[in-house]
Amino acid sequence: MNNKQNSSLTQLVAIGIGSAVFFILGRFLSIPTPVPNTSVETTYPFLALMGVIYGPIPAALIGLIGHAVKDLLTYGLWWSWVLTSAVVGFGFGLIGKQLKVNSGQFDKNDMIRFNVAQVIVNAISWIVIAPVLDILIYAEPASKVFTQGVVSAGLNSLAVGILGTILLKAYANTRTKAGSLKKD
Repeated sequence: MNNKQNSSLTQLVAIGIGSAVFFILGRFLSIPTPVPNTSVETTYPFLALMGVIYGPIPAALIGLIGHAVKDLLTYGLWWSWVLTSAVVGFGFGLIGKQLKVNSGQFDKNDMIRFNVAQVIVNAISWIVIAPVLDILIYAEPASKVFTQGVVSAGLNSLAVGILGTILLKAYANTRTKAGSLKKD
């Protein structure tokens, strides 16, 4: 099997397993907030890790499939937020292209760049895309969905900023740094 086939197979497996983990985290490790239909999510720090490791397309599919399965098995499919999870995954994957986590590098500067970028991805996704889709698809009241969006953007940014940064640092520490091996 050549590297391209191996890479495609690896990504396919990552999408399947990642979607299952996204569902499990979303179903069993979400903390409700006083704002209706919003939670502190552990799914997005995990999605950030998957995006940085595997790239934009696998992360978008993990967000799309994982969120869709969670919705289908809980209260019903809510397309606006499912699609937004795909956008978030894609954004995290784009951020990952700028980092060298797979090469064992994730220093303070990388953490700052990652977190500035993830806050932007979360803000665009949850303050703009999700509410606009809620209005267009479901005719939801603007004040309700923009409130939910602002709360979700803040909570997701905080969760990714803390848990996502920890996950990325831990993962980077498991990778062999380029040039770190020496022949005796």
